[in-house]
Amino acid sequence: MSETDIIVDGQVVHCVGCGAKVQTVNKSELGYTPKSALEKGLQNGEVYCQRCFRLRHYNEIAPVSLSDDDFLKLLTSISATDSLILYVVDIFDVNGSMISGLHRFVGDNPVILVGNKLDVLPKSLKKRKVRDWLRQQANAAGIRPIDVELISAKTNYDVDHLLDQIEKYRNGKDVYVVGVTNVGKSTLINGIIRQSTGIKELITTSRFPGTTLDRIDIPLDDGHSLVDTPGIIQPEQMAHHLVGKELNLVTPQKTIKPKGYQLNPAQTLFFAGVARFDYVTGDDREGFTVYAENNLYLHRTKLENADSFYADHLGGLLNPPSEERKADFPALERHEFKTTQKSDVVLEGLGWVTVPAGVVVAGWAPKGVAVLLRPAMI
Repeated sequence: MSETDIIVDGQVVHCVGCGAKVQTVNKSELGYTPKSALEKGLQNGEVYCQRCFRLRHYNEIAPVSLSDDDFLKLLTSISATDSLILYVVDIFDVNGSMISGLHRFVGDNPVILVGNKLDVLPKSLKKRKVRDWLRQQANAAGIRPIDVELISAKTNYDVDHLLDQIEKYRNGKDVYVVGVTNVGKSTLINGIIRQSTGIKELITTSRFPGTTLDRIDIPLDDGHSLVDTPGIIQPEQMAHHLVGKELNLVTPQKTIKPKGYQLNPAQTLFFAGVARFDYVTGDDREGFTVYAENNLYLHRTKLENADSFYADHLGGLLNPPSEERKADFPALERHEFKTTQKSDVVLEGLGWVTVPAGVVVAGWAPKGVAVLLRPAMI
């Protein structure tokens, strides 16, 4: 214990939102809360640090000083346990959700792969295909899940079924919930708590990455725990190149409505200023379908003008990023594909474009953000 720790009944007080130790001394350090807020929280039985309070009430994120090493140290301790791992990924950003070398952190413990944010996918998309895609991507990353489940933590879709599967595989063990930032882990656990206890929004949730700063233990009926762990920061996520309102403009909030385009070769579609799709060669007036946030600005132009158009309009017409942030936004990187069947060009964290067979296309995304080709899901 440190001199700044708050002790009540012999126990260090932690923020119920992010798990950080509560302190009233240093405003710039984790867990800070004013003394008046601490006293009120102790009376109510729920103490929140100032960071979580402002996040919950004003949707404002504050920078954190916890290092990547601290995050990894917390996760690596799981490998020494005998537990069940709930590995949550964002269906809309599978590659950005993958933790390289997951088993270095969780050891030989069995893993249930949970695909979250099913609510934003079109209704016509077959869940079987989504499960198969998730398993293939996990296997490619060296992960062999014992089960693959699809849920929406936001709408509580199939969370009951997930709970049944957890009990099926748990065998009296603790359950650790792991994943990268911004995949909805804490939202999922909030849903589980709400169903079990009726308490709403116990764990701080946000669309901003990096909310849970320490492990949070939720007691289960048999004396074991459901443990929410901090998210690993994945630089390859689209979300890490955007801030504030920009995230709302590119991250799907509701079920995606497909947008159809008849394109000729040498035409380009801009996804605001964050990505780009080129139809390079193929037949005239081919049909392409875009699946992305319904309010995301899409702009069609000629391929020969695309580079100069992007340079002239980034931060203006092509927003996000904003004018103020365009200088810091990473350059878009090109990925070319030749299709042999109807396929999806996936712009991870943003959406995908369904393209016909026998064409050459290119997807552009911020450097490090994956652009993939897969058989068409729809």
